[in-house]
Amino acid sequence: MATEDVHADLTVIGGGLAGVCAAIGAARQGARVNLIQNRSVLGGNSSSEVRVWVCGATAHGVQHYARETGIMGELFVENQFTNPDGNPYYWDLVVGEAVRAEPNITLFLNTDVREVEADGPEDARTIRSVTGWQMGSERRLRFTSESFIDATGDGLVGFLAGARYRTGRESRADLGESWAPEERDAQTLGSTILFYTKDVGHPVKFVPPSFAKDITQTSIPELRGIRVDANGCDYWWIEWGGDRDVVADNETIRDELQAAVYGIWDHIKNSGKYDADNLTLEWVGSVPGKREYRRFVGDHTLTQHEVLGQEPFTDRVAFGGWSIDLHPPGGMYATEHGSRHWHPDGNYHVPLRSLYSQNVTNMWMAGRNISASHVAFGTTRVMATCAVIGEAAGVAAAVAVADGVAPRELATARFELVRRALVRADAAVLGVVHDDPADGALTARVNASSTLRTLAAQTPSGIVDLATQVGLLVPVDPALDGIEFLIDAAVDTELVLEIHDPELGQNYIPRNLIDTVSVAVPAGEKQWVRLPAQWRPASARNAFLVLRANAHVRVHTADAPLPGVLTFTHRDPGEDERYTEQWREWKQVLQRGSLCVRLEAPTDAYAAERAVGGYARPFGGPQMWISQPLAHDPEPTLSLAWDEPVDLAEVAVIFDDDLDEDLINLHHHRTPFDVLPTLVRDYRVEAEVDGGWHVVADVTDNRHRHRRHPLELPVSASAVRLVVTATNGTDSARVVSLRAWADTQS
Repeated sequence: MATEDVHADLTVIGGGLAGVCAAIGAARQGARVNLIQNRSVLGGNSSSEVRVWVCGATAHGVQHYARETGIMGELFVENQFTNPDGNPYYWDLVVGEAVRAEPNITLFLNTDVREVEADGPEDARTIRSVTGWQMGSERRLRFTSESFIDATGDGLVGFLAGARYRTGRESRADLGESWAPEERDAQTLGSTILFYTKDVGHPVKFVPPSFAKDITQTSIPELRGIRVDANGCDYWWIEWGGDRDVVADNETIRDELQAAVYGIWDHIKNSGKYDADNLTLEWVGSVPGKREYRRFVGDHTLTQHEVLGQEPFTDRVAFGGWSIDLHPPGGMYATEHGSRHWHPDGNYHVPLRSLYSQNVTNMWMAGRNISASHVAFGTTRVMATCAVIGEAAGVAAAVAVADGVAPRELATARFELVRRALVRADAAVLGVVHDDPADGALTARVNASSTLRTLAAQTPSGIVDLATQVGLLVPVDPALDGIEFLIDAAVDTELVLEIHDPELGQNYIPRNLIDTVSVAVPAGEKQWVRLPAQWRPASARNAFLVLRANAHVRVHTADAPLPGVLTFTHRDPGEDERYTEQWREWKQVLQRGSLCVRLEAPTDAYAAERAVGGYARPFGGPQMWISQPLAHDPEPTLSLAWDEPVDLAEVAVIFDDDLDEDLINLHHHRTPFDVLPTLVRDYRVEAEVDGGWHVVADVTDNRHRHRRHPLELPVSASAVRLVVTATNGTDSARVVSLRAWADTQS
């Protein structure tokens, strides 16, 4: 069999979401990329072959303003529009179309990489090529490139190249992690097979196969959540193999999982305990969804302490927010809960030094095989987090190849190259300032036709009892100086308000008590009560306000949400709830509404300057320009002007796609709109050249967050303006970032 040689700047092995985002991220930096996938569809565990929910930093709504941006964010938003009902095959199309849209990517499906050519000493190996067999076409393909990304999940490429790795669980003494076992062992998280059911409208019998498991002889009926309305990833707990080698024993694990699936279905259909006469099996997976195997050793190993402590690495390139989510090795047969969860207080960071091999000089890692302890891996393993890690690895690898630098040098001496590339790409990074001198907007005078200066929701539509504490997160810029609530008081009483500093820009919990104020309240209904809350922090940030519980008081609510404002209720969970999935003392309520509230001081939180430089996502405040309502400013305009003309090759805009809205691919829940209402729908971009205004872009029906508008020919412009003519639902224009680039990316 002849071998075909295929060359590119970068080779990505693995077509799950980590590999997909790595390939797209690198391709958009101008690198020529070969993307190799051993299955016939992309998406890995999220694909129609396995059908796992794509979870990430939002943690199903536990974390706030946490949804991923960058490529993963694009996939979420596109899926919401094209696939609002969560069809697994439509999700395949969303992922596949994203890859096919990139001219710099050559895709090789059904190609199983089995050979790796690498040389050099043990502490400085170099991959020369990887070779795979493309099933069906019977081609043997040898891929060469300057750099390689192992996004295989199991880490086969790095293993064959001689990269250092770990499997199993470190001991508590190894890294000082409280959730690590006392002794090191080989146990991992197990694998899962899922199933879908369908109501056909008439009775359907089920004759179990001979290999179906009798689950009444196991702990499953008593300890696991069997429901007739459950489908797909509702059955995430059908897990097994954690006390085996999940690769070497893959076939045994698959057989056991399928036996359990048919046994569970036999129990549902034939035990007489469920109303399931009209239900039939629509789909049963045949590919085990693996959770854990090799974790490569990089220059840094992410640990439990850094996740929970939200370590702000200087080389941070991605973030997560899912809990540290660990499962018992016995999986579905274990006698303890199927999982336990430890949530950080907000999103945590992932450093670039965890994304390349310590001893293979041209190998990057993307996905669940990055350099992390078993405990920290418990959060980084979820797919949306794997995806943003993948984009970071792809961008970094492309930058390293283009500049001819090794990964270690890039992560230390040259890190600003990666940081600026990620910010320009709108990748999922937190607390990273946009200071790229190639963006002419940073030197411009910024003006807007109007700016939202008041925060008020005054029309009541509902009511909340103050039987428990209620929290309100509000932006403070520059100061909090008095706040009013619309309340009912059954008797003469006292209303008490606490002012807390969340401290970290990505946290939305009360961390540091600043002050407590109170006011006497007479009995009465629908009365505006002023609390003399005052706080002038050293810099713009959020305040977490706590209304103390008062059984005599009710607070009115409004249907209209306020930008940058979140509402919470408080509950002290029992000790048995502490490590459950949704454990959090403060839970968000009124997600698309608000308390009836008025902040007395005008705010600068939505000033035009917020759309230039700074942060490109909420961080210590909304971080965007918001106009006055369209009824007062029907064509809101945001403009940049320079004293001397500047060279422009591209104008880019980042719109607000409401990163507090928890989107998911298949659907864990149904989001009630196909296009995010906060997104600008219709707009035009104009440039002033030689004293006249010229339309650079005229867009209608926009549903995307990041819009790039390359100019046909570079121009020398004295001003640029964005004119908004319609939104997708909100009553104001919202712009996260307006950028005027002197060059264009590929």
